[in-house]
Amino acid sequence: MKAKRIRIAWKRDWQLYLFMLLPVAYIVIFAYVPMAGLQLAFRKYTAQGGIWGSPWIGLDNLVKFVNSYQFERVVSNTFILSIYGLACMQIIPICFALIINTIEKPRFKKVTQTIVNLPHFISVVVLVGMLMQVFNSRTGIYGVLYEHFTGQYPTDLFGKLGAFRHLYIWSTVWQNFGWQSIIYIAALAGVDTQLHEAAQIDGASRAQRVWHVDLPHIQPTIMILLIMGIGKIMSVGFEKAYLMQNSLNLKHSELISTYVYRIGLSGVGKTDFSYATAIGLFNAVINLVLILGANVLSRRITDTSLW
Repeated sequence: MKAKRIRIAWKRDWQLYLFMLLPVAYIVIFAYVPMAGLQLAFRKYTAQGGIWGSPWIGLDNLVKFVNSYQFERVVSNTFILSIYGLACMQIIPICFALIINTIEKPRFKKVTQTIVNLPHFISVVVLVGMLMQVFNSRTGIYGVLYEHFTGQYPTDLFGKLGAFRHLYIWSTVWQNFGWQSIIYIAALAGVDTQLHEAAQIDGASRAQRVWHVDLPHIQPTIMILLIMGIGKIMSVGFEKAYLMQNSLNLKHSELISTYVYRIGLSGVGKTDFSYATAIGLFNAVINLVLILGANVLSRRITDTSLW
């Protein structure tokens, strides 16, 4: 009977299954098949033995990383930068979306959205180059204005330890907050206008309508994006941090991703692919635990979850 139902379902919906074939094949080939390489985390990789023939050493690489003097620094740097970025990239796009939603002039709204979305298409390399030019202590806008008002040149912000996180996060916010707000704007478009009209009749101010009508409507969207953001807390992008990194800010700019690149791929010193894979696996497991925990907590508190 089960086989008969399957045949009937195939004959009825074979076009849908055919459409699913390509994405499923893509996921299997490029997501699941490469997972076989995770065994490198439990082996001592050698070029002669390869992935399958290198000697098995169990959890030695993970223990080595946890006991490393770099462990506390790279994990704390990654965690702090991610929490800082998550907070900013949750709050600012929501506020911008709420502001855009209150604008009544369609032309002004479209122009504003276009302007704030443009930086999203700037590459990371170009963005870091712009930051270096703007905040140059001698020739940049920052340096010229500082010298004009104080009579002396400022210290180089890229060499200032406390400035790295702020430069990294707020340049990311400037580049992406408009793009991140699109999904909130789309969610706000679904708010029933009759609710706003009823609130206006009851004498509610614009701020009260935003608080009691708009925010409750987009709460599920906020929670889902927050859960997804928590799931990526330990996955700070490598490129930007590496480009902004120098010997003066290394204490704050050395993240898990840059550390993995330096010891596993850059060729500086002795590359250790097994050790780098173990660190990447550790990072992935922490992200998985965080997203599962956030999902459970969100389901209990707000009845909103990914599954």
